[in-house]
Amino acid sequence: MTQQLLTALDRFAPRCVLVVGDLALDEYLIGRATRLSREAAIPVLEYVRDFSVPGGAGNPAHNLVALGAHAIAAGVIGADPNAERLLAKFRELRVDIGGIVADPSRPTTTKTRIMAEGMMPTFPQQVSRLDRVERRPLSEPVEQALVQRIQACAEQADAILVSDYRSGLVTPQVIEACVRTARARRILLTVDSQGDLLRFKGFDLVRANRQETEATLGRQLSSEDDFKAACAELQQALGARVVAITRAGEGMSIRAGERYAYVPTVNRSEVFDVTGAGDTVIAVLTLALACGVDALDAAQLATYAAGIVVKHIGVAVTTIEELRRVISNT
Repeated sequence: MTQQLLTALDRFAPRCVLVVGDLALDEYLIGRATRLSREAAIPVLEYVRDFSVPGGAGNPAHNLVALGAHAIAAGVIGADPNAERLLAKFRELRVDIGGIVADPSRPTTTKTRIMAEGMMPTFPQQVSRLDRVERRPLSEPVEQALVQRIQACAEQADAILVSDYRSGLVTPQVIEACVRTARARRILLTVDSQGDLLRFKGFDLVRANRQETEATLGRQLSSEDDFKAACAELQQALGARVVAITRAGEGMSIRAGERYAYVPTVNRSEVFDVTGAGDTVIAVLTLALACGVDALDAAQLATYAAGIVVKHIGVAVTTIEELRRVISNT
């Protein structure tokens, strides 16, 4: 199996993936806990450092670039300082920003995480988070501008990946435009949804987690037979070629055509932060399928990649070189 996966990685080639979804700036403020506040039962943190990375749909785009692909981000940002910070970060990471529309009436979604370091050299712990987000649906002019960007950018894409963070961007009109465009160009269409799975009928690949699947089907998933049946039911209801249900620390269930497989977690012990692991999974699955890799091998690769990123604090990515090294040493 190891050699089979390494051979699959060899098929990764410079592909172009259009990532459509809710864009965000993920900001991390890290301080050292020095004492308890006199004002409330909370620690006082003295500033140590800060950093920011693309969040939301920006994270699968970042993952794709790290894996050697060309990624185009399509979404909506505000006209504020955080929009400039996010665009600068995209440029630094070599993510194409040709699909981004600015809407001055909305803030740029920003998620600020406050992290506390202790006296020992351990990973910082998140103590609070402040989100600045607007969840209302897009206005009609902004929505039309985005649809036009999607259609234009898809001309050079080998796949369209929809990343729905439920911040108002993935409207029925945007979904329809993605389906119509992907079908017209005969390119792969994938989605990472955070619920409302039945909106994504006609997609080639649908990824959902256990909770989202249970909510859609109206029942709990406990046994392996439950997951197997859920994959088949979702596949039929959505008309999808591939359905992947991620099971957190238990791994992934995947159904491709008539084949079903359970892919166990590779890394169970060194888990420090699961933030963004789902973004890594959908990025690897999309890129692998766009390169013609077998869906079950793609699931194995995605599981390895997720096992790498959860070892890091914050939204993280892995490279194809790191992925190759981990698979070779397993």
